[in-house]
Amino acid sequence: MIIRKATAADIDAVAKIYEEIHGEEALGKVTTGWLKGIYPVKSTAQNALEKDWLFVAEENGEILSAAIINKYQGPIYEEATWEFEADEEEVMVLHTLVVSPSSKQQGIGTKMVAFYEQYAAENGCHELRMDTNARNTIARKLYKKLGYKEVSIVPCVFNGIPDVNLVCLEKHL
Repeated sequence: MIIRKATAADIDAVAKIYEEIHGEEALGKVTTGWLKGIYPVKSTAQNALEKDWLFVAEENGEILSAAIINKYQGPIYEEATWEFEADEEEVMVLHTLVVSPSSKQQGIGTKMVAFYEQYAAENGCHELRMDTNARNTIARKLYKKLGYKEVSIVPCVFNGIPDVNLVCLEKHL
């Protein structure tokens, strides 16, 4: 498996993973708190690609996972109580980490987070931040296992989704 910057040719595959996850949620197999047609959608991936923020995990020509990695914290992050103070240029953020439901339980999410940490270090960022919906217990459990600390829960409208309790997580390299 390789993890790399996404290309325009990857957008449909990433959007398909978003749709698969929405489908799993509709069937009650997962709980992300995302809403089909609202977030994430194909334009989420397209916008990230245009800003050079989209990464994918690929194996044998198949996209298994995607994530948005950048330094954008957004206004909701200003409401969080972060444990570590850092200048904006020292903070790397992981957004919208997805793994295809057909590839779950293979350690791909863990590998994507390890890539994110390495990418942050290579880009001079010692402060790692991310968020997830409080309802997404699978992600919360994974991030805790990987050493991320839940530092705040911020009630908000997030990416067009109302009534979100956004769990803000942090790790210091």
